[in-house]
Amino acid sequence: MRYFPGQFITFEGIEGTGKSTHARRLFAFLEENGYPVLFTAEPGGTEVGNQIRSILLHPQTGGIDAITELFLFEASRREHVLQVIQPALQSGRIVLCVRFCDSTIAYQGYGRGLSIEMIQYLNRLATNDLMPDLTLLLDIDPEEGLRRSFHHTSPQELRFEEEFLKKKEILCSIRNGFFKIAAEEPKRFKVVSTIESKEVVFEKIKNCVLSVIQDKKRRNMS
Repeated sequence: MRYFPGQFITFEGIEGTGKSTHARRLFAFLEENGYPVLFTAEPGGTEVGNQIRSILLHPQTGGIDAITELFLFEASRREHVLQVIQPALQSGRIVLCVRFCDSTIAYQGYGRGLSIEMIQYLNRLATNDLMPDLTLLLDIDPEEGLRRSFHHTSPQELRFEEEFLKKKEILCSIRNGFFKIAAEEPKRFKVVSTIESKEVVFEKIKNCVLSVIQDKKRRNMS
């Protein structure tokens, strides 16, 4: 794992947990309080990544071979890390990213049944071994998450939601996969239930992030 002056914070979870909503709100809060911060998301974040995103998320794409899907996510991630995330971390910024490597392990590994070891290898290759300092795993009941996601997501990005509506067992496997990943790295993960109000959830996220920021500041001063 490489060291960067900045901090890398990721938001993970199944559909409908409010990852983007809370990440954007946290971005606004940190920016207002004088922190150098960047918001980004996967797949996407670059010109190439955004084109790949349109392929992966558009319902008209339909079914994709699982390994082809995996390669598309990793290609987008490689460009994202090289062009956006790594330079921002090197400059000392706090990077807030909606989805990263853990999503690929949960979705393509636990959801699609691909080899976890293969995905981990490709993740390392795509990211130059970059790992988040903190991962916020937002959780919700899959049925409620799908309902929320259909209500808030652009119709051009509902490919996964439409699939999971027909195959809810896949979404349950993905959710359980996230829990397994978090259990393996308890120091990096913070699991936050989103069944409470947005205000309560955001306060938990904000306090957790500020604690991590202050902890790194203390370590750098010692």
